[in-house]
Amino acid sequence: MRKLKYLFVYILPLGVYFAFNRQDVATFSPVIFSFVLIPLMELFLKPDHSNFDHETMIMEKNNKLYDWILFMAVPVQLLMLVSFLYVIDLTPANSLGFYGKIFSMGLLCGVLGINIGHELGHRSSRWEQFLGEILLLTSLNTHFLPYHNEGHHREVATPDDPATAKKDQWLFSFWVTSHFGSYAKAWKIENNRMRKKGRPVFSLSNRMVTYSIANVILLSGIYYFFGIKVLLAFLMAALIGILLLETVNYIEHYGLRRMKNDKGRYERVQHVHSWNSDHQIGRLMLFNLSRHSDHHYKASKKYQTLDSLPESPQMPTGYPGMMMLAFLPPLWFSIMNKRINHI
Repeated sequence: MRKLKYLFVYILPLGVYFAFNRQDVATFSPVIFSFVLIPLMELFLKPDHSNFDHETMIMEKNNKLYDWILFMAVPVQLLMLVSFLYVIDLTPANSLGFYGKIFSMGLLCGVLGINIGHELGHRSSRWEQFLGEILLLTSLNTHFLPYHNEGHHREVATPDDPATAKKDQWLFSFWVTSHFGSYAKAWKIENNRMRKKGRPVFSLSNRMVTYSIANVILLSGIYYFFGIKVLLAFLMAALIGILLLETVNYIEHYGLRRMKNDKGRYERVQHVHSWNSDHQIGRLMLFNLSRHSDHHYKASKKYQTLDSLPESPQMPTGYPGMMMLAFLPPLWFSIMNKRINHI
């Protein structure tokens, strides 16, 4: 049961399948489940701060079942994407159900596409990284990997990191600065990698070039087979997935800063440089992403072995609830700024 609990996330594609086969407000049921019911439940469920002992952690780290739970997301996400394209083609564009289905698909793009793509993108195996790239492609967010791994993890909690929200920065401005700043830095990272290897910047060895081609092929294929209405619907779903990612980025490091030492270098990333939540449902939905301090302390650590640490700053509720709170900037500032001042 300890392993199988992570299958809980697959309730989401089942709910999205239900939404695809409904009309009107019922098409928003996955969104209501994720951002209304889960936050309400987490108000009554106590956080679980427990960690594995050393021997159990070694066994769990090497248990392949945890990996296969991630791998399952690839066929599931691709199947749901194809289903979405067919279903949205048959749904009137002026109906409430049209937008409900887009929001439901966007939720999958964020949770299965980007979040699991992020986990696989940290793996050392090229095959696992490739699976992560496929998932990120379904949200048109492939540039995430070069910057996240080589930029964000180095620059986190500094002014140099576009994916770290400044104190008093509004979520809506952060969406713009984080997404486009990360995209520009992803190109810079890959271009510098090519120059160091003595290769042309615009070559297939440059991941950003390859990713751009893959995005164009995907969008062109959708337009060719389904037309402009379905293409625009997919673009809206992908955008929703991206905004979910950026909202998570916003809450993960909001207002936290690393200090410089006497030599003008930033201190090493510590557990105090990420916000954490041990609320149980959010942890399961996002594969322990909310134990974010331990992830940044050692990025190669697999999701099932991430620890809860007492020195990590804690959020008052789980990630889904905190994401909704971020949409209300004055309330967000009144709660989170007080917590920053006590770190």
